[in-house]
Amino acid sequence: MRNIQIFSFFVLFLLSLSFSCTNSINTESNDGKLRILGHRQGVDENGDTIYHKIPDFSFIDQDSNVITNATLDDKIYLVDFFFTRCPSICPKVKAQMMRIYEKFENEDRLVLLSHSIDVRNDTVPALKAYAEKLGIKTERWHLVTGNEDKLYDMADQYFVTAMKDPTAPGGFDHSGRLILVDQNRLVRSFGDGTEVESVDKLMVDIQKLLDETSR
Repeated sequence: MRNIQIFSFFVLFLLSLSFSCTNSINTESNDGKLRILGHRQGVDENGDTIYHKIPDFSFIDQDSNVITNATLDDKIYLVDFFFTRCPSICPKVKAQMMRIYEKFENEDRLVLLSHSIDVRNDTVPALKAYAEKLGIKTERWHLVTGNEDKLYDMADQYFVTAMKDPTAPGGFDHSGRLILVDQNRLVRSFGDGTEVESVDKLMVDIQKLLDETSR
């Protein structure tokens, strides 16, 4: 387990380095489709590459619904990590998430999934109030909470940082990265939620993935 954690951290470091240096990752393959991002985990019996896949999860959203990977069956989804009392990057990231939400508001194949990393303060009622302030529909955008350790473990699965840090603004260190996941739970694109241009590119990737899944 320790070796897996070290390897995952190394992959996260490489992805973060690439992302920070270019403000985006080259997500397009030679055939025009989005690449599958993350480390390769071997090959299956057919000789096809096995890629990192988002594992099963279970959290509670702003309407007390249990949200699992099964909830998102046949959907592509966009992920971020935040907390409602965040005094630093969260307002910028949520503004960019709202752009995506509004652009694809009538696209029921896309769901937004925001994980709160402040489980003590971001209770279900707090998330409900936050959702109402944003003016979002629950079935399109789930703000979730749950077990703290599992939330932080999920951040690792999405190759982002999320942890307690008393020296950070608001007491948490977390990434502003947005992660695009396909219907097979494979990571397909990233965007910097604090940068308009990066989110513009991410929205292009979202449309590419929607077009790809409709074929």
